[in-house]
Amino acid sequence: MADFIKLYEENPNPRDIQNIVKVLRAGGLIIYPTDTVYGLGCDITNIKALERIAKIKGIKLEKSNFSFVCEDLSNLSDYVKQIDTSTFKILKRALPGPYTFILPGAKTLPNPFKKRKTVGIRVPDNAIALEIVKELGNPIVSTSIRDEDEIIEYTTDPELILEKWDKLVDIVIDGGYGGNEASTVVDLSGDVPEVIREGKGDLEIF
Repeated sequence: MADFIKLYEENPNPRDIQNIVKVLRAGGLIIYPTDTVYGLGCDITNIKALERIAKIKGIKLEKSNFSFVCEDLSNLSDYVKQIDTSTFKILKRALPGPYTFILPGAKTLPNPFKKRKTVGIRVPDNAIALEIVKELGNPIVSTSIRDEDEIIEYTTDPELILEKWDKLVDIVIDGGYGGNEASTVVDLSGDVPEVIREGKGDLEIF
């Protein structure tokens, strides 16, 4: 049974954040709000947790396209090769925000991702997500929670999310109704920015 924790974005309770991080460090999985749709996440350093997410998604961990949710751009070099000034300016302009940026992966990537040429980086504009990552001290590996429903692609109601995921995860965070539009995905690993998926987020900034 998953714990159901109510948090307010304006002022996330520090004690609740600490408890969530404790669960993440122990290999737990959480469902949490972002500035787009609700995400399923775990500690990037915990192999067992990563394998749990891959199993839930029905994919091999090495072939996954999970995003790395970061607090800011300060530790980017741990996961991404050195980027040029124009790329960094795009990141600075867009983040935090509803974008996933595909960037060339560094050689220092955690073991399961060592062979990846690129990684998806997210810095969501959501205080709950950012406080969790800040307290954790490293990124959360994350993927959107999709619905099989043909009409509604993403569940926005935390109570319905709990109903569906209760036995699969350790914590469901109720951060209010989520969005139903995923992030805009932009590939910055080539010479020019390429929009891979148009979602929430203004394309004018590119």
